[in-house]
Amino acid sequence: MNLAKLLTTLIVLLGMVACSTSPTGRPQLITKSDAELEAQAAATFNAYRSTLPLSTDRDKIDFVACVAQAIVTELNPPYSDIEWELAIFEDKQVNAFAMPGGKIGVYTGILEITENEHQLAAVIGHEIAHVTARHVNERASRGTLTSIGIEALAVIMGGGYTGGAYTASQVLSAGAALGMELPMGRGQESEADVVGLEYMAKAGFDPRAAVDLWQNMSQAGGKKPPEHLSTHPASETRIENLISQWQKTLPIYNEALADGKNPQCKKTW
Repeated sequence: MNLAKLLTTLIVLLGMVACSTSPTGRPQLITKSDAELEAQAAATFNAYRSTLPLSTDRDKIDFVACVAQAIVTELNPPYSDIEWELAIFEDKQVNAFAMPGGKIGVYTGILEITENEHQLAAVIGHEIAHVTARHVNERASRGTLTSIGIEALAVIMGGGYTGGAYTASQVLSAGAALGMELPMGRGQESEADVVGLEYMAKAGFDPRAAVDLWQNMSQAGGKKPPEHLSTHPASETRIENLISQWQKTLPIYNEALADGKNPQCKKTW
């Protein structure tokens, strides 16, 4: 009888799991519905906006919005059907994130690292790729087993703790997830780099700028932790991976230019 109950439980659990494939062909294990995550992400995004100061600098707002809109325009359904929301936070943190349901957050600190629209496009393309590749869903699906909610996942996916919007227990939960899930985290980051390069190239941004961006990040970041202790690949590894994609992404970029896609997103400050 116990064996029968166990088998029944396993069948139910398997029925809850959706096996899918990422944009680069990597198998994914998905147990949470996109609708559920989108609702949770919307609540979290609103909490960010009510907790953190929003930028009122029109030049910065227009610059970020121009880049984000150009990339979003190149997405495929269902992501092209979403009305994406953008929030620019007045914070020195060098960070950005995207959430399910079409939420993009950019901290003004990263605008001091990005020298032009092409480098910012590398950032935003990468963050949007986390959403379209369903990385947050993967995280949340694994988080179900460790009682980690979307708030803690947003910390991990964004790459930093913003303070104020999270309780101490949520931060500890994020740390626990970090220790358990680092290998997949690095894989997701590398995958987001690959997909993000395609997005920026399709929009008419030079994918080679992603290398310049990470060189800037490396110079500004000071001493880094060992690669195996980080959810992000080391800068040297990341740059090598980005360069390896040029053979694929440069023709996409040239085709975009030939089609007249040349976003005029200028950094004016």
